[in-house]
Amino acid sequence: MFLHSLRARIALVFVMLMLVAQAAAFVVINSVIVKNAHRNAEEQLSVAERVFAQVLHGNSEQLTQAASVVAADFGFREAVATHDGKTVGSALRNHGDRVHADVVMLVDLDGKLIADSADVGHEGMAFPFPKLIRTVATKGDASSFGMIGGRAYQLVAVPVKAPITIAWVVMGFAIDDALAREMSSLTSLDVSFLTVNDNGEWGVLASSLPQDARAALKDQAQLAEDGYATRILRLHSEGQAVAVLLERSMNEALAPFHRLQSTLLLITLLGVIVSVVGSMLTARSVTRPIAALAQFSKRIGRGDYAEPIEIRQNDEIGELARAFNQMQEGIAERERRITELAYMDRLTGLPNRALFNDRLQQAIAAAMRGNHPLAVMMMDLDRFKYVNDTLGHPIGDMLLCEVAKRLRAALLRETDTVARLGGDEFAVLLPTDDLPAARLLAQRMLRALEEPITIEGQLVDVGASIGIVTFPHNGTDMNVLLRRADIAMYVAKRSNLGYALYDERHDQNSAERLSLMSELRQAVEHDQLTLHYQPKVDLATHRVKYVEALVRWEHPTRGFVAPDQFIPFAEQTGYIKTISRWVADKAIGQCAAWRAQGIELAVSVNVSARELIQSSLPETFDALLHKHGVAPEWIWIEITESAIMDDPNHAIETLDRLHALGIRLSIDDFGTGYSSLSYLKRMPVDELKIDKSFVMGMSQHKDDETIVRSTIDLGHNMGLKVVAEGVESQEMLERLRALRCDLAQGFHLSRPLPPAKLEAWLAEWTVGNQQALAVAREQT
Repeated sequence: MFLHSLRARIALVFVMLMLVAQAAAFVVINSVIVKNAHRNAEEQLSVAERVFAQVLHGNSEQLTQAASVVAADFGFREAVATHDGKTVGSALRNHGDRVHADVVMLVDLDGKLIADSADVGHEGMAFPFPKLIRTVATKGDASSFGMIGGRAYQLVAVPVKAPITIAWVVMGFAIDDALAREMSSLTSLDVSFLTVNDNGEWGVLASSLPQDARAALKDQAQLAEDGYATRILRLHSEGQAVAVLLERSMNEALAPFHRLQSTLLLITLLGVIVSVVGSMLTARSVTRPIAALAQFSKRIGRGDYAEPIEIRQNDEIGELARAFNQMQEGIAERERRITELAYMDRLTGLPNRALFNDRLQQAIAAAMRGNHPLAVMMMDLDRFKYVNDTLGHPIGDMLLCEVAKRLRAALLRETDTVARLGGDEFAVLLPTDDLPAARLLAQRMLRALEEPITIEGQLVDVGASIGIVTFPHNGTDMNVLLRRADIAMYVAKRSNLGYALYDERHDQNSAERLSLMSELRQAVEHDQLTLHYQPKVDLATHRVKYVEALVRWEHPTRGFVAPDQFIPFAEQTGYIKTISRWVADKAIGQCAAWRAQGIELAVSVNVSARELIQSSLPETFDALLHKHGVAPEWIWIEITESAIMDDPNHAIETLDRLHALGIRLSIDDFGTGYSSLSYLKRMPVDELKIDKSFVMGMSQHKDDETIVRSTIDLGHNMGLKVVAEGVESQEMLERLRALRCDLAQGFHLSRPLPPAKLEAWLAEWTVGNQQALAVAREQT
């Protein structure tokens, strides 16, 4: 537990760092001391080696000089020549004593001893070092080491000439402890003379070491382990090898540094003690303000921003304390701002979805207690996406702010709430109003948005679609009310009504809707859909050259499902693209089949708005034309006016590419959208179809007939064919012929028929047309 505290860890880190630093310093310095000691020992060995060589050389010269004096003595040479053994022996001893030589010998030309100063009876024996004699014979003098009688000697030899060489004088010093001690005093090292036998075993000849320490000299590896620096010098010798061992005890070499090491160790211990005390003080100075900061943080965590922390230090801790105080102020400000943002829309300043839902919940609870109604309205802007795409998002944002301003101004009471839920979607809460009051407010908001809106010099035209629900008639739960208001809003948008009340018949977000989606997929995959074809009659020639393909669904259990029930649903879900491609494939295939039978019919196919903005639509039709071998001029594509105006630029681009393939293009339901002549003249269309609502209203409303006449004149002036759909009476047909309409289509002529029935109808129509022509010729 002690080590869990920051103070203990700081102290521990300081102590460990100091220990590591002191230990590293101790190791490094001690290593330097040891290295210096070894280096000094090696230098001493090198110096001793040179001194030893000089001493041996001096001994060799001393022996050579003494031997040369003997060899040059006339009386000695005469005694050698006359074989006067006593005189030779006396002369050898006398001259040997003068230089303290331990051995003096005379060797004849045959390599045998003539005399020996030791008088050990070696006369007549072979001289043990013939190589030494040969070297003397070659060079005039020589020096070597050798073993005589178990003792080692440094020997020199010089010739005795009278005037030719008649013998050799050999003189030497014994290698003994006295020499070793003398050499040790000169070099300050332990000196030992060793011999090596044929088996590589070492023997001690002499040493400056005491007797009990000489046994270790036979194992050189052991000497190194025992802390000795050594150097072995091989001496020039005959017979058994002789060497000298120079030793330096590392313990003695390190002795002068022991005090320094002890001082260093003491300094290390003092450093550790100081670091422990200093680390505890430092840790205390650090952790005490940190503890205060921790308490301050807990207060902030509890939401207590009343008092700042007071730490008056001017170091990093003080800076941290000031930063904490700034953090406290910042958090308090941000909490206030977050609380505001959590319930307000930043762009428009209106309440957001969270605040609207909260107020709606409270209003529902109050309405339940007071047993009074309330109304909820959902609103979505029309053509807002077009404004964003063409003028840019900054203009779109300013438009939303202006809309919010107008909606807020349209409210009558402060208790009413208008909120922005997101994007271009708004909601209104009338906590005490019923349905009539909600209708009046919806009309007032729509009129407010009809007023021209100018943003940065751009005139922006937007409308709105509003869905209305009331409590408790349309629901008592917040989520249910919002969902149903959303459904009503989409009904208003699809029907261009401005506003719509919720009707449960419009609620397609049910289990039945999901079931219908699954069944529609199966209908496409299993060819349950069929195509019926409605003919278009040429009013000038009464001939039929064109038919329109219309999809029909005969459900196995539901029976006939009208197109207006599943086509809008498919458009909402995006499945309309699959249905459109299925229709195009079947229609183009039927066109090919009729052409093969000699029936010359051009087939019109309807394309949805979703398909029109897809860049792959021309490629799809091109592939289908090649698949069925159909000429492009046999196929017409009908596009609704509103579909084109949803995204004119993309629509015109797609129409240009379709026109380039050779496909004919027709604008369906013309007159119900918002197209302008500027767009119409840019579109590569071949035909206008007057919406049936105007055709059917001609007999009752002069305005509708005026629209039909104007559309026909407009189409002809632009070089387009004009088709009137919805013809349901002979009177209507004759009136269209009088207005010079090109083609007619409607139930009066024929309902949409399956292919076989259409072929039969065509046969009857052709016969009837021929009879009518024959009667006309007879009358003329």
